[in-house]
Amino acid sequence: MSEIVTKSMARNIFYGGSIFFLLIFGGLVVQSHRYIVTTSTNAATLTPSVVAGKRIWEDKGCINCHSLLGEGAYFAPELGNVVKRWGVEKDRTAARAMLKAWMDSQPSGIKGRRQMPQFHLNDQQYDELTDFLMWTNTIRNQNWPPKNSG
Repeated sequence: MSEIVTKSMARNIFYGGSIFFLLIFGGLVVQSHRYIVTTSTNAATLTPSVVAGKRIWEDKGCINCHSLLGEGAYFAPELGNVVKRWGVEKDRTAARAMLKAWMDSQPSGIKGRRQMPQFHLNDQQYDELTDFLMWTNTIRNQNWPPKNSG
């Protein structure tokens, strides 16, 4: 083989390598999508109430302070496992009562403490948000958050 790389050889190496790595990238995208859809997400248990709870989560901007499965701000606690931390992952009524009590007590007015705004949710919204947070607790989260405390 020649010791000198010609212009056409360099071009062929570049295009060949680019196509090769684009194919690998495409395969990884497909594999990741398949993993998320079939393994980690518990899509069979999605209900209209869970979807409405997610919409409340988005509309109220909860992700601006809280994180959910590692996504979002780290200003306030992780909420992907909040019903587990409260010890009510099997009891929807208790989870709703805990969520309602916590949110109704905000802002706490304690000096030096970060304050959560009052959102004035109605009973249906509390139910939907509870269903959403309970659903997020069922997602296969690959051991996230690393600490139980969020």
